Amino acid sequence: MSLQDELTTLRDEALTQINDAADVKALNQVRVHWLGKKGPLTEVLRGMKNLTPEERPVVGALANEVRDVLTAAIAERQTRLEAIALDAQLAAEAIDVTLPGRTVQQGQPHVLQQIIENLEDQFIGMGYQVIEGPEVEEDQYNFERMNLPKDHPARDMQDTFYITPEILMRTQTSPVQARTMEAHDFSKGPLKMVSPGRVYRRDTDDATHSHQFHQMEGLVIDKHITMGDLKGTLLAVAHNLFGEAHDIRLRPSYFPFTEPSVEVDISWHAVTPDMNPEDIEWIEVLGAGMVHPNVLRKSGIDPDVYGGFAFGLGPDRFAMLKYGVEDIRNFYLNDVRFLTQFDQKG
Repeated sequence: MSLQDELTTLRDEALTQINDAADVKALNQVRVHWLGKKGPLTEVLRGMKNLTPEERPVVGALANEVRDVLTAAIAERQTRLEAIALDAQLAAEAIDVTLPGRTVQQGQPHVLQQIIENLEDQFIGMGYQVIEGPEVEEDQYNFERMNLPKDHPARDMQDTFYITPEILMRTQTSPVQARTMEAHDFSKGPLKMVSPGRVYRRDTDDATHSHQFHQMEGLVIDKHITMGDLKGTLLAVAHNLFGEAHDIRLRPSYFPFTEPSVEVDISWHAVTPDMNPEDIEWIEVLGAGMVHPNVLRKSGIDPDVYGGFAFGLGPDRFAMLKYGVEDIRNFYLNDVRFLTQFDQKG
């Protein structure tokens, strides 16, 4: 068989295998087999050394033609196979737009935020303003305006994070009250406010204490404010959070910024009219009292004309009581299993 006949036969066999290739991988194997350095086409061309000078140009031209035909056939088949593969992939990954969509899980406010928002809604309904202030505060507003001068021993009750001798991380939200009293125009009406926010104290973290926690302080300044107004307000707070059947009691205490001062307890269980008072279990929840005259004077308010009450409560502690949480650190661990227990409706 002449080289021309071999090249023709080779071309026909190669074209058959190219057309029979089922995928791009098989096609690549065909290409390597026929056009590779060790392929049949190369072997045929090696026999050209035995041809006469007249035959070599003819066979060379035919060999180049065969190579070009096979290369073009491979390129065309590859394009076709890639299109087939793409169609198959699109069919396999097709989206049925008539299927119902996946339900997106909706988040909810953190349990402490729920308590804070609950309290804010209640106080707004009672005519209070919700006012926030800086967490990095001046000593004069955090302590001195609250009747706690530099040498006051009560400062030891609040181990403070100082940034400079005069700048600190606030230990309470009272400085918001001091700033608001200083700016309030009493000719336009009384001052009724709550100030929620984070506070910081150098405390050892354990099941009931944290170096960072939330606080909400309330303040009312007007003429003819009495301790009865304070008790009625705190009773409304207790009923809102824990239920109408719970009661509160006020015990004498001491705070530098109020006089008289009281600790406020709430009944652990519901109280019934026929219950023996000695059987009621109480738990301390907040401190309160009538605003000290010195606090009023430092904010430019005449204590002979105006008076008021103040209270400070901890949303963290309220959440622990409301939901029976024993370790305050659980609120800050971001454990979804824990946090999702507190439904927004709760």
